[in-house]
Amino acid sequence: MNPERHSATVSPGAASRRSARSHRVRRVATRVRRIATRGRRISIPYLLLAPAVAVYAVFTVYPIFRQFDISFYNWHIFPGVSNPFVGWSNYTAIFRDPVVRTASFNSFLFIVITVPVQMVIGLFAAAVLTDRLPGSMFWRAAVYIPVVTSWVVVSWVFSYIFASQGGVMNAVVGFFAGHTVSIDWTAQTWTGNAVIWLLSIWKGVGWSFIIFLAALDGIPRQLLEAARIDGASEARVWRHVVLPSIRAAVTFVVVLLVIGAAQVFTQIYEITKGGPYNSTQSLMTYMYQQAFSYFAFGYAAALASLLAVVLFGFSAAEIRILRQQDV
Repeated sequence: MNPERHSATVSPGAASRRSARSHRVRRVATRVRRIATRGRRISIPYLLLAPAVAVYAVFTVYPIFRQFDISFYNWHIFPGVSNPFVGWSNYTAIFRDPVVRTASFNSFLFIVITVPVQMVIGLFAAAVLTDRLPGSMFWRAAVYIPVVTSWVVVSWVFSYIFASQGGVMNAVVGFFAGHTVSIDWTAQTWTGNAVIWLLSIWKGVGWSFIIFLAALDGIPRQLLEAARIDGASEARVWRHVVLPSIRAAVTFVVVLLVIGAAQVFTQIYEITKGGPYNSTQSLMTYMYQQAFSYFAFGYAAALASLLAVVLFGFSAAEIRILRQQDV
């Protein structure tokens, strides 16, 4: 054989095929690298969220579903005791329970009284404590400080203020009356409720104040100045400029305050314990009493389930209102 013919160069067609194949391999490798990079970029946020989602699922989602499950049983926590299935009996018993009606009325009254008052005072304070007011930072802090205090501590303080023996309020009343008085404020239905309302308003108004302050700061100054230049009074400026501009904040505050007020518990438990004779009970305190005093966990779970459904419906209504406002 001729060695020169054996070592002949590769034909042009074979070279072009080899080049095309090499190009396809590089293109596939580039695509794989892009997919891998994109996958890492997408998966990293989920990996970071996974611990928080796991904690939320274990300590929030699972208890909610477990609560609904327990509400259909005569549930006991004692080992070896059976938990018979009772169906809807716990729910029907709720509508026959007079204490539930009293607690529902008290919760409704608490919402109707405390929510509007907190909003009005919070909005007024936000309007007054502007940057132009001397010492505004001090007064802003003074309004907000009650929000960060402990519910238990301030409940004890109010219990002392309204105590029948040695209470500050009795001392004030006695000073103006000219003789010593011994009114047991927290042992009577309406005065006990009034103490709880007063404490809740005093402690919660700072939260509304902060939300409204941020909303008012977000209103363009040009709108206010233009309205005043056109001769609008302050009342008209508030009605036609300010309130429409903070409508979303007002809706947000209303919904959050109502949800929080419907779950009022600590101040009632610490001040009146729901007494006298269950006359100051709220749904939350009565639910707690049924579960941890009488060990009626099925009945308490049914109460909690109904309250959760009501609050969920109210939250859904809030979302719908906010979406309509954004249109």
